[in-house]
Amino acid sequence: MTEENQHENEDLQSKLERIMYLLRKYKLVEGLVRLQDHPPRQDLVESVIQKQNLASLQNMLDKLHPADIAHILEALPLEDRLFLWNLVKAENDGEVLLEVSDAVRETLIATMGSSELVAAAEQLDADEIADLAPDLPIEVIEDVFRSLPLGEREQLRAAMSYPEDSVGALMDFDVITIREDVRLEVVLRYLRRLGELPDHTDQLFVVDRNEHLKGVLLLNRLLVTDPDVMVSEAMTKENVKFQPYDKAQQATEAFERYDLVSASVIDVDGKLLGRVTVNSVIDFIREKAENEALSQAGLSEEEDLFAPIWKSVKNRWAWLAINLVTAFIASRVIGLFEDSIEKLVALAALMPIVAGVGGNSGNQTITMIVRAIALGQVNTDSTLKLIGKEIGVSLVNGLVWGSIVGLFTYVIYQNIPLGLVMALAMVLNLLLAALVGVLIPLTRKKMGRDPAIGSSVLITAVTDSGGFFIFLGLATLFLL
Repeated sequence: MTEENQHENEDLQSKLERIMYLLRKYKLVEGLVRLQDHPPRQDLVESVIQKQNLASLQNMLDKLHPADIAHILEALPLEDRLFLWNLVKAENDGEVLLEVSDAVRETLIATMGSSELVAAAEQLDADEIADLAPDLPIEVIEDVFRSLPLGEREQLRAAMSYPEDSVGALMDFDVITIREDVRLEVVLRYLRRLGELPDHTDQLFVVDRNEHLKGVLLLNRLLVTDPDVMVSEAMTKENVKFQPYDKAQQATEAFERYDLVSASVIDVDGKLLGRVTVNSVIDFIREKAENEALSQAGLSEEEDLFAPIWKSVKNRWAWLAINLVTAFIASRVIGLFEDSIEKLVALAALMPIVAGVGGNSGNQTITMIVRAIALGQVNTDSTLKLIGKEIGVSLVNGLVWGSIVGLFTYVIYQNIPLGLVMALAMVLNLLLAALVGVLIPLTRKKMGRDPAIGSSVLITAVTDSGGFFIFLGLATLFLL
């Protein structure tokens, strides 16, 4: 196998490591030359070694998919990222900007001039430009808008008007439409003239002269049916259709439920506007999952791994401040029982166990509830049943694990009352964790807030303070 073929077969991590190796080589040679009194800077640029290093980097980047380039850029410190970004082919700029995270995209756009940004955006479809638009300067969007044909202008205007969490924001305008009063042989000739099909095309959309959707012609049906058959005989009615203002979450559920590759988007009059494809749905699901993971940790937005220190601090400080307040509350709860802890030192060693297990149980409950809310499985009528179910689960877990912990406490300290207090505290804190774990996300949802944001911080605060109070309170009542 040649070296070139070997590089093509490398996995993404290997490609990243090779890029970093080539970057280190380039910077090492540059540093060595700078230490010399000669040659001047121009000679360094023209040096054979540096030319070879740059050529190797350029050659590797040229062969990478834009998504792979995006991944590599995200994994590099800012200086290396910008150096590599300057080596990316101009025709790939738009695709790479679409693939990188919002935080990294901001650093790349900051280094580009208006003309470069316009050129990058012009390479994209209207729906892709709409995805990129929030991060572009307004003057760039205006220039891009003026450069587009009239039809694409209308598509871009429509795409930018839809809410971020709507089907319209996921919509792709690149569709193939046909009429129902032609033979399949005509359709086949039409497709051959096109040369290639839009990505994720599994069906053609059958419309009338006013672009109203009549049905769909599945590609597999087209290929196996007699070419003399009319489209009207071979087409089927599409069971899953969306309107642009439908929630994107509904589309993701439908795609998962019915194993869809694409689905039509129509207006209230049944006119075909575009389609939703499985790749845009997957991107939405991934982005939503990432945002929920960040929200549960109390992060307000996606953060560049190599962002400036102050920017990262601003992104993290709010919930850390809340966590600090709750930690003070927990410390004051412990302070209330200082005398009890002094009399029975074992309490200090045991109380983190109660709080820790309670926090873990509460996070499990919150994860389940947030997921259920996202899937639309929670409503007002089911709230009480949900609370009852989670309390039942926590009661069983509390009895089982409380008994085990109580037994170990007795074995270690040879104190039966202490073991019983430990077991009872475990049960009560798990019940508290279950109740609060259901109420926190439901309350935030009722207030119109994201139920995932800061939920882990809040549940930890409650189970820590509550666990300390329950355990130390029981110990003070029954042991001292």
